[in-house]
Amino acid sequence: MITRRDFLRLMGGSFAAAAALGAYAVGVEPMLLTRVKRYAFSPPGWPAEFRLRIAALADIHASRPWMTPQRIQTLVGLTNELAPDVVVLLGDYECSMRFQTGKVDASQWAPSLSGLKAPLGVYSILGNHDWWADRAAQQSGAGPVVARKALEAAGVPVLENDVVRIEKEGQGVWIAGLADQLALRPGRAWHRDHFAGMDDLPGTLAKITDDAPIVLLAHEPDIFPNVPRAVSVTLSGHTHGGQVRVFGYSPVVPSAFGNRFAYGHVVEDDRNLIVSGGLGFSIVPMRFGVRPEIVSIDLG
Repeated sequence: MITRRDFLRLMGGSFAAAAALGAYAVGVEPMLLTRVKRYAFSPPGWPAEFRLRIAALADIHASRPWMTPQRIQTLVGLTNELAPDVVVLLGDYECSMRFQTGKVDASQWAPSLSGLKAPLGVYSILGNHDWWADRAAQQSGAGPVVARKALEAAGVPVLENDVVRIEKEGQGVWIAGLADQLALRPGRAWHRDHFAGMDDLPGTLAKITDDAPIVLLAHEPDIFPNVPRAVSVTLSGHTHGGQVRVFGYSPVVPSAFGNRFAYGHVVEDDRNLIVSGGLGFSIVPMRFGVRPEIVSIDLG
C-alpha cells in the first residue's frame, strides 16, 4: 500500500520531470545546433547518371530570441557549406507567435538570406504566415506581400505559381513554385468565412514547356495528392514535423491529413514528397523530438 509520503514523492517527481521536459523543449532543443537531414534517391524517370543536390530551408519564423538575423546568417553559412547546386526556401519567414521577446521584420531577415550561394541559383516561395503578417494583403485579398518585396530586394526570386528552368551539364530541370494554399485568413475584418488559397497547380505546371524533370515547391504538403507523376519530387514545410514528435508520431499536425504528411520522405504511387521539419516554430516556442534542420537532397 502506497503511503502519503510515497504518493507525494511520486507526484513531486512527476512534476519535476514534466518541468524538465518543458524547459528542454522550450529552451534547449530549439537552440541546438541545426542538423542536416539528408535524403538521396533517384525518382522514377530521372535521367540516368544525372546528379543534382538541392538544399532546402523551411519555416525560419524570424523572431527573438530564437531566430535572430545573426542566427539566420549562421544557417546561411551552414547551407553554403553543403555545396548545393541549387537552394530553395520553402516559406514562412515571418513569425506571428505571441511568445517572442522582439520582432524581426522583413527588413532584417531578408538581407540575412542574401548570402545564400549556389551555382544554379536560389529560389523561394511564400508560406501562410508571410501572407497573414501583411494586413494590407489580407484586406485587399492580393499581393505582393511585404515578404515577397523584401526577398526580391535581397536578390532572391519568389515563385508564386511560376516556374524557372535551370540547367546543369546540359540537362534541364524545372523549379516550379506554388503560391500559398492558406494565404487569406477567415475573419470579420476580411469579410471571409473560410481560408482562401492563391495556389494554381494546373496553371503552374502548364508553364513547363519540355519534358525535363520537375521539382515542385509547395509550402503546405496537403497539395501532394493532386500532384501528377510528371513531378519528380515535391518539397514542403509548414508542419514543423508537428513540433513535438515521439516515436515517429506527432500529436498535433497542421494538415488535413494528420501524420500522413507530417514529416520526412513520403512515397505514394511512385511519387515523392519530402516534408522538412523546418527551423523555427509557430503558436508556441517549443520543439521536442524535431530538431531544427536544413534539408539536403541528392537526386540521381
